Amino acid sequence: MEKLLITGGAGFIGSNLVRYIINDIGAKVCNIDKLTYAGNRHSLSDLNDTGKHRLVVLDICETEKVTSVFAEFQPDYVMHLAAESHVDRSIDGPGEFIQTNVVGTYSMLQAARGYYRDLDKEKRLRFRFLHVSTDEVYGSLGDSGVFKETTPYSPRSPYSASKASSDHLVRAWGETFDLPIIVTNCSNNYGPYQFPEKLIPVVIHKALAGEPIPIYGKGENVRDWLYVYDHCTALYTVLTKGKIGETYNIGGENERRNIDLVQDICTCLDELSPRNDRKRYSEQITFVSDRPGHDFRYAMDITKISSELGWIPKENSVSGLKKTIKWYLENEEWIRLCLEKV
Repeated sequence: MEKLLITGGAGFIGSNLVRYIINDIGAKVCNIDKLTYAGNRHSLSDLNDTGKHRLVVLDICETEKVTSVFAEFQPDYVMHLAAESHVDRSIDGPGEFIQTNVVGTYSMLQAARGYYRDLDKEKRLRFRFLHVSTDEVYGSLGDSGVFKETTPYSPRSPYSASKASSDHLVRAWGETFDLPIIVTNCSNNYGPYQFPEKLIPVVIHKALAGEPIPIYGKGENVRDWLYVYDHCTALYTVLTKGKIGETYNIGGENERRNIDLVQDICTCLDELSPRNDRKRYSEQITFVSDRPGHDFRYAMDITKISSELGWIPKENSVSGLKKTIKWYLENEEWIRLCLEKV
């Protein structure tokens, strides 16, 4: 049975990934998570009785303790997702982002390097360190064009700068210390278990609470939306089929202006959970001042992962969004427990 060490596995993408690895792949997972506001035990409660999941509450910056986890668990693979990820929070307090995303990644690389060095030949051939990053490291696009794996980095926020730094560290450890690394850069994820500070869960939560639905600027910024389960399948595909030292872009091929996406969410809520006064949720939309350095558009070229590894996203803007909204409607208690931590 495969054994995977996953960092940040109590967060949004991480908890969905842990669930996928255990339920769909049938592997064992050791999950390192600091359980900050964005990490939630309740996102993993359905895995308690599987016998395949172990949660280790630990800051990845504590290298000696991380090294001990490697020695005890003896993973076949590492999937490194732990990160501070909210752009607005990085503007208000960039220090945490440097600590977790840069220093934390360094700590993980050092622990993995020592572990890998002592493995026998067979295990060394199998071992991989997959670093999960973001499309935001590439900067901002105009009305046309897409991000390719060869696009020069141009981060524009403390968050994206910290992730760009971590990407460079991972590649350096691959080149300098022959650590078998792979890097992925993904577009905006959405789906179940996303902390209600990102656009889609914020809109759903505000709409249902009868509060103003905030949209930055005029809502014309464009993002490529990737359903989280599709992302999980892509990550495992890259981990097991990807080439060492390579980078793979992962996207949903689902570009939407923020205003159009919010209108779609409101329309879906009108159908699934109508307001008591029979008015439309879109009446709650409120435009607010744009945030500093707000990138205009992201779009991913997924030719490499699709042509070389055979992966393509399965969900589109209609199917994935409807699944997501239904999940939040059925799990309002999860949202309440999340917000209690803030």
